[in-house]
Amino acid sequence: MWMTALAIGLALFFAMNIGASGAAATMGVAYGSGAVTRRVGLILAAVGVFAGAYLGGGEVVKTLGAGIVPSDLLTVQLVVIILLSATMTLFMANLLGIPLSTSEVTVGAVVGVGVAYQSLFVSNVLVIVSFWVIIPLIAFVMAWIGGRIIITLEKRDARWRGVGNGKWKKALMTAVIVMGVFEAFSAGMNNVANAVGPLVGAGLLSAESGIFWGGLFVSLGAIVLGGRVVETNGKKITNLTLLQGSYVSGTGGLLVTIASLFGLPVPLTQVTTTAIMGLGVAKRGFMQSEKRTVIKILKVWLVSPLISLVLSYTLVKLFIEPDLFVVVLLLSLLIATLGLKSLYQTVRAEKSVVNEDGSGI
Repeated sequence: MWMTALAIGLALFFAMNIGASGAAATMGVAYGSGAVTRRVGLILAAVGVFAGAYLGGGEVVKTLGAGIVPSDLLTVQLVVIILLSATMTLFMANLLGIPLSTSEVTVGAVVGVGVAYQSLFVSNVLVIVSFWVIIPLIAFVMAWIGGRIIITLEKRDARWRGVGNGKWKKALMTAVIVMGVFEAFSAGMNNVANAVGPLVGAGLLSAESGIFWGGLFVSLGAIVLGGRVVETNGKKITNLTLLQGSYVSGTGGLLVTIASLFGLPVPLTQVTTTAIMGLGVAKRGFMQSEKRTVIKILKVWLVSPLISLVLSYTLVKLFIEPDLFVVVLLLSLLIATLGLKSLYQTVRAEKSVVNEDGSGI
């Protein structure tokens, strides 16, 4: 009984963190442009994410509950391991300031359990992973094409840039708010499943109950813990005009909504980032900053699922199916990786010293 309570508690805590990081970020454009205050933005994000979860979160819940590993494999203990692995990975990433995707982390944790038991729907996993690349690419192309049109409009008529305080600016501010709520709606459809999908797959909660409580706690996380995120995101995107911000939010919301209808867990943050990048390329061409963004996305894409996969696999081999050999091997790989990183940093530091004073070691 206490294990069930622990699993549900972890899921709801994870849901609050999803709300704080993902859902709150959806109103960054509206807040950064001054269309809403921070408090109103967070409330609107909470409303949007709950509506998205409640009205359309079922398909992604099915995928995470039974589409990656067989649902009859999931026990209470394995659900705890999946949620603990995902939560720990995100917590460590937050401490280090590394932005990881909740969808990728959760999928990685479920895959780790499947690998440990050699019971995995490999074709489904490959489809999910392929769309982690395809959807951000589509977002980039849509934003580049739309960006060219928007920039042309803004050059021809200053009203498209939201200059002044007339009806045009009010209309553009309304559009920014509506698109922000739509993006939050899409986040609810897709991301709530990350927290409650394993619970539903194991039969600890019905799909309806899981979606309701998951959506409620994601909303709560957005309101209570999302202030810093929306503040940071609002400051980051102040270089976007109202029309550009509306288009970015609408692009991200549309693509993630479509993915959710097909039950595909996808990284909303990466979709939005590539849309912003596509708009930037439309403005000024492909620059060094875009190259750095691509590299960052690729790193996140690789690191997010792998860390949680290894963690969930290790926990299974440590506590459920004890295998000391595997645990020692994984610890050795971890130590070797950290050692190589340290050695690389040392060599770079030594090269820097040599270059500065012209002497040897």
